[in-house]
Amino acid sequence: MGFLEAELSLLFVNDRQIQTLNRKYLHRDEPTNVLAFSMREGEFSTLHPHLLGDLVISVETAKRQSNRFGLDSMEMVILLMVHGVLHLIGYEHEGTQKGAREMTTKQRELFPHAFQAFKSPLLPQKVKS
Repeated sequence: MGFLEAELSLLFVNDRQIQTLNRKYLHRDEPTNVLAFSMREGEFSTLHPHLLGDLVISVETAKRQSNRFGLDSMEMVILLMVHGVLHLIGYEHEGTQKGAREMTTKQRELFPHAFQAFKSPLLPQKVKS
């Protein structure tokens, strides 16, 4: 994807907090699962070319949506991170069916890799009982 040395910030919030951000920046007065604020657009986009932007994920919404996707809560958070990163690099699912298909395809391609990265031996693993 061409972003070997990219940076982003990640903030985990509750539904009330993400609703406040959603209302302020997107004029949608409801909680959502993830918000992506790109630093690759606008007047300051050249300040730090490796900075993708900020992701805000509602853990409460992720927990609620996980069953719909057949995932546990952590897997859903990882899926939302992949989804958000795709927004940061220019993918968009709202507006056109073609864009939605492209984003869904890329998300399905990347999710297993992201999930595997979080299962790294450097991270704590679930203890089997």
